[in-house]
Amino acid sequence: MSEAEAEGPSPGREIWIEKYRPQTLDDVFGHEDIVSRLESYIEQSDLPHLLFAGPAGVGKTTCATAIAREVYGDDWRGNFLELNASDERGIDVVRDRIKNFARSSFGGYDYRIIFLDEADSLTSDAQSALRRTMEQFSDNTRFVLSCNYSSKIIDPIQSRCAVFRFSPLSDEAVAAQTREIAESEGISLTEEGLDALVYAADGDMRRAINSLQAAATTGEVVDAEAVYTITSTARPEEIESMVAAAVDGDFAQARSKLDRLLTETGMAGGDIIDQLHRSVWDFDLDERAAASLLERIGEADYRITEGANEKVQLEALLASVALDG
Repeated sequence: MSEAEAEGPSPGREIWIEKYRPQTLDDVFGHEDIVSRLESYIEQSDLPHLLFAGPAGVGKTTCATAIAREVYGDDWRGNFLELNASDERGIDVVRDRIKNFARSSFGGYDYRIIFLDEADSLTSDAQSALRRTMEQFSDNTRFVLSCNYSSKIIDPIQSRCAVFRFSPLSDEAVAAQTREIAESEGISLTEEGLDALVYAADGDMRRAINSLQAAATTGEVVDAEAVYTITSTARPEEIESMVAAAVDGDFAQARSKLDRLLTETGMAGGDIIDQLHRSVWDFDLDERAAASLLERIGEADYRITEGANEKVQLEALLASVALDG
């Protein structure tokens, strides 16, 4: 055994999201229905153009590469072109790189796969060019498009694709893979730490795995405190106590708790808004009060997105709740 092996696992040595990226569709967590449909396409050798839509970190890119591995085996890299549309958004990319790859000769396979990640970043002209390219090379090329918002993809492209909508992963799926990775890496992960990872991830497997790796570098045990510190996430009870103080009409106390989140925890205003939105129905509020709070959260979120001062907007939100309380 080498000296490095004798020392045990080194959490920072390799990026775990790549180390533990599923290699086959069977290894993908949390999307059984999607995986089943994709496997049926592969088994029947009848792969259409595909459009994967959904939030970040839920398995869209993983499924695309897993398809290529299953179709081409060890030859998958030579028959799979991956482009990131957010970096290469122009019409020239569609006309040049995609066409050159689609035209190039290859042996033994009926088609090659072009994976266009973040396709909703393509300009309208580029999407129109892509539509024509999809028609022109449909005999020997299959396109897999990935996007966060399918509404930003023009209808002519959507109509040429089988659309798969990836939802945020369930807490159970995130917990299962996170626990599996912790065991594989020899990391001592407490149940409270696992719950914190799942809460901070909010359905994003990539965030959960990255947070686990970051927390594992801070000590021998990954507990809730380490996770919340690493991810700059407030504990659910901290958000709840802040809102409870406002509902009780104690604006000074609510404002003090907000200041702590912004300064000591280092949270951004947008993150506090997100956690408030996620936790509204966990607060001890009647339906009307919860609806009113959601309305104010929406207003504050819009204003912050438009460039308003985060602290001012969040204090105004709490003040409004306190006045009604």
